[in-house]
Amino acid sequence: MNPISHGSLAVLDCTGVHSIDGNWMLKIMTEAVESSGARRVHSHIEEFDGSKSPEGFAAVILLDESHLSAHHYAKEGLLAIDSFTCGKTDPSIIIKYIHDELKENYPNLIANSSHQIRRFGNIPDVGNIRPFVDRYFQHFNAAVVKDASRSLSSFISSGGKLLISLAGAMSTAEIGKLLNPLIMLDMVHAISCTGANLEEDLFHLIAGSHYERIPHWRNLTAEDDEKLLSKGMNRVTDTCIPEEQAIRKIEPLLISRWSQERAFPHEHIWAILDDVEFDMPAKSSWLVAAKEKNIPLIVPGWEDSTLGNMFAAACLKGEVDPNAVKSGIEYMIDFSKWYREQSSPVGMLQVGGGIAGDFPICVVPLLNQDMGLDVPKWQWFGQISESKASYGGYSGASPEEKISWGKLDVDTPKFHIESDASIVLPLMLSYVMEGFYPH
Repeated sequence: MNPISHGSLAVLDCTGVHSIDGNWMLKIMTEAVESSGARRVHSHIEEFDGSKSPEGFAAVILLDESHLSAHHYAKEGLLAIDSFTCGKTDPSIIIKYIHDELKENYPNLIANSSHQIRRFGNIPDVGNIRPFVDRYFQHFNAAVVKDASRSLSSFISSGGKLLISLAGAMSTAEIGKLLNPLIMLDMVHAISCTGANLEEDLFHLIAGSHYERIPHWRNLTAEDDEKLLSKGMNRVTDTCIPEEQAIRKIEPLLISRWSQERAFPHEHIWAILDDVEFDMPAKSSWLVAAKEKNIPLIVPGWEDSTLGNMFAAACLKGEVDPNAVKSGIEYMIDFSKWYREQSSPVGMLQVGGGIAGDFPICVVPLLNQDMGLDVPKWQWFGQISESKASYGGYSGASPEEKISWGKLDVDTPKFHIESDASIVLPLMLSYVMEGFYPH
């Protein structure tokens, strides 16, 4: 059973089909079922001459996990096809096969809509992003978004494991609303992020209702920002994080935690989650999901963060030991062990650039070149970045450059989307989530 839902319905509505042979249609439907791997139990077609029912036919194939049906209305030229499965079969595979055969044999046919509906689902309603992207993202960066989304969907559905790296302020952009279900459904298997993204998911979780959004932030003056400072509002582009409700609220908890045990930055935060009152739903936080599923988290350069500054201040005051937080080298040692243990292909979706992406991807040359081992290179790679390749900047480096460093193979699927991650990433994750079927 698909963990995302208990059944999925894919439909195809066609017009301009006034004359079509019902037996041929049943034959194509049978081939589509066979190509999908579903098991056919029974087939039947009923022709209508128009005397009692509208002229046309109804064809149905009973599957052991539900059905496939086609209803034809000859005078109106309508053909309605439904594919419903409640097992591991992806009904969209059946629909695609039928669609392609119809277009080849009936070139004037118009496929008005093709979409998929999950039944009894436990994922957010993302609004049929998949058919929207498939239909309208045809060229330039939009086409790369579609190609990357399709490829990533196939990679995960076939058993691949995915690491997502988060740079910028994706947590403040509330990407946790999508990452949480993806993690819970075992579609994201590791996360590497900046210290800012780690803490900002926590800040929003405990103080989201106190945040302020400034729609016309581009028009702010220096004096306006100074007023925000006096109000205790820390601005991240158009979003202000409240100092007292978000940051100072957890300060005593963290200082106490840092005094008790030596651990990684994310482990210290995980340890206090049970002691803080959530202001936002737990399902909006990727940190909560990551803790529950116990996936690897990597936070290289954690010191460059608000909580890193707080920790340094506590060390200067003599309140905690500087060794209370484990280092980036220890992160790499732990991650190297995890990577070596994987029997499935491992891929990476890099959101932004910088250390969050560069740190984990280097695990492969570390193991192969520095350790003298033989581990697979990254088997899928996608990058979303607005940076341009110039003067050696890593953030804008093309995926191909990583081949020369022994990180990717020549035939590794590689995608570089030059666009705003706050727009592209939700589209990609929604696309993948809608189309996921377990290996």
